[in-house]
Amino acid sequence: MRGAEPFSSAGDDHGVLVLHGFTGNPSSMRSLAKAVAAEGYTVELPLLPGHGTAMEDMIPTRFIDWSQAALDGFEALSARCNQVAVVGLSMGGTLAAWLAVHHPEISGLVLVNPLLEPAAPALVDLLTESRRQGIEVAPGIASDIANPGVEEVGYEGTPIAAVLSLFSAVESLAPELTRVRCPVLLYSSRQDHVVASTSGDRLVAHATGRLQRIWLERSYHVATLDWDAELIEQGTVEFLRQVFDTGSRGTDRASTGSYR
Repeated sequence: MRGAEPFSSAGDDHGVLVLHGFTGNPSSMRSLAKAVAAEGYTVELPLLPGHGTAMEDMIPTRFIDWSQAALDGFEALSARCNQVAVVGLSMGGTLAAWLAVHHPEISGLVLVNPLLEPAAPALVDLLTESRRQGIEVAPGIASDIANPGVEEVGYEGTPIAAVLSLFSAVESLAPELTRVRCPVLLYSSRQDHVVASTSGDRLVAHATGRLQRIWLERSYHVATLDWDAELIEQGTVEFLRQVFDTGSRGTDRASTGSYR
């Protein structure tokens, strides 16, 4: 698909893994990855399995495939870099949090409208029943963008078995969020038609490291391509400068400003 190619940039010994969302591809994160690379960091933005080609390729993939790709990217960066941070949009945010739970050495997370709240049982039941009836693909979720001049390149449908595996993974991850101890920069859209902001609330309530939340007033779910894209890029770069300079893994909570 147009723009779905992975992005890689060799830089210094600070690594940044950038992860796209469910049914999306690197095109939604390329500008952000390039902004980070322009700071001189080593950046990897992989194409997750089943994404960026044809929807039929995604139907047999599951969370174990995407998480393994994320882990491979993290380990490759860790082998080359002294510090590694992870940036993720939507399911990319799920994967970033999953990595932080299992790898406390991660220097920091930047999460844009991450999926971290378990799906409603009624939705899971509906999708499960649809699959029993032989329906493999539900309506798509791509291009939830407020800016009318921008369109996300992504699949037009949602593979049901794949999304059910994502929901199962989020269900398992949710009670583990207390193990996210690295600094976190969380971007949440006020209006998001794909992932409710209560998903971010869950991280705010349970993550034990320093966390800053910034509300996006003008963008929908794919905020990295929306009106607030430049704000996200600038904030991400500044956050990475801070966590890489300090090497902070702090479990302390700031009591003023935008931090909690």
